[in-house]
Amino acid sequence: MLKVAKFGGSSLAGAEQFRKVKQIIESDPARMCVVVSAAGKRHKKDSKITDLLYLTHAHINYGVSHEDIFSMIEQRYYGIRDELGLHYDLESEFEKLRGELNQDIPVDYLVSRGEYLTARLMSEYLGFGFIDAAECVFFNYDGQINYEKTYAAIAERAVHSPRFVMPGFYGVMPNGAIHVMTRGGSDITGAIVANALDADIYENWTDVSGILMADPKVVKEPRPIPYITYQELRELSYMGASVLHEESILPVKEKNIPLNIRNTNRPEDPGTMILERISGEEGDANRIITGIAGRRSFTVLTIYQKHIATDTRIIRKTLEMLEACRVEVEHITLGVDSFNLVMPTDQIRDRIYELIAEIKNRLQPDDVKVEDGIALIACVGRRMVSVPGSSAKLFGALGANNINIRMIAQGSEEISIIVGVDNKDFERTIRTLYDGFMHEGGSKA
Repeated sequence: MLKVAKFGGSSLAGAEQFRKVKQIIESDPARMCVVVSAAGKRHKKDSKITDLLYLTHAHINYGVSHEDIFSMIEQRYYGIRDELGLHYDLESEFEKLRGELNQDIPVDYLVSRGEYLTARLMSEYLGFGFIDAAECVFFNYDGQINYEKTYAAIAERAVHSPRFVMPGFYGVMPNGAIHVMTRGGSDITGAIVANALDADIYENWTDVSGILMADPKVVKEPRPIPYITYQELRELSYMGASVLHEESILPVKEKNIPLNIRNTNRPEDPGTMILERISGEEGDANRIITGIAGRRSFTVLTIYQKHIATDTRIIRKTLEMLEACRVEVEHITLGVDSFNLVMPTDQIRDRIYELIAEIKNRLQPDDVKVEDGIALIACVGRRMVSVPGSSAKLFGALGANNINIRMIAQGSEEISIIVGVDNKDFERTIRTLYDGFMHEGGSKA
């Protein structure tokens, strides 16, 4: 068995976290390939190394002294090395980097040094080989990853160094320049390595014990999700849940490699297992919903036109007008004589009445109405479609708590039910739905 283990910044914040990572790796011989982020925050008032590197670059650009900030970065790495009794020559690395700290230094190169140095220290600490992402993660000039070339390079390097540590977050452009990824960069690197090596499991180690059923800022101590499908994850992510970036999922989804979200600080917790399909669920059979997520501040535009269900030209033309304005339409609901368009308020706020006037002038509808302050909340669960009464339980719980439902929509895959409520009822709705489903039907997984 082969496991690729990616560790986020919080898992590498200091020497004590490095020790936890080593215990995790040594506890399972299958964990042969490690991908690391740059050292993260040690406490709430601390700074991530990546943020300090970006700040260093900004100070250089504005002609402000960067010495204090860069010294903080040096001391963080010296502290980790010395406390762990390592011997990596950081002095030479920082001397070289200091010589490059001028207005010509590329920001991507400077920022990538956080992952690079963290990986260097971790490879020595684990006794694993070091593979530089600059030698095997390739981008095209448009900034997209050249997956075919990257997979082949990683597989070739792994033959010569089967146990290795690789920095995440960056690669190289065709001209050899360092290029960093966007949000979730190290997660993407880890997934790419798992795909390239046909890993049996891709473990993503962070500071939470898996994906939670609801936002812990809204629901007190929500339960973790033991199993979730990629499709359910996409639904929750789309509705605002703070989960993995989609790009970090695609490489493992492509080969149906299980993705396990784990907690570095609680390695005994099983975390969340993400799979293409789930059958024979252990301890999960009675759970009707998988998770709840939502977002505030939507605008609902309702356009009335008799017999609109049989003549949809007005819908098409309205969507074309919104596309021209670069407004995203989140949901469309169609009735016999009307249809609703749900849009993020921040995208339409400054031009909604101009748009309404244009719709009335060009399309001649019977009427147009607009409502602001709508929140969308989704209950996501692969079992809802097969369990009778799921919708009744959802609507009954909201009715019993005097929450007014402004709109209802169901996902095309029938694994989600979306309700629109007033912004002021957003948190109360999430808590009501969570309590309603968790306290009934034996959902004590």
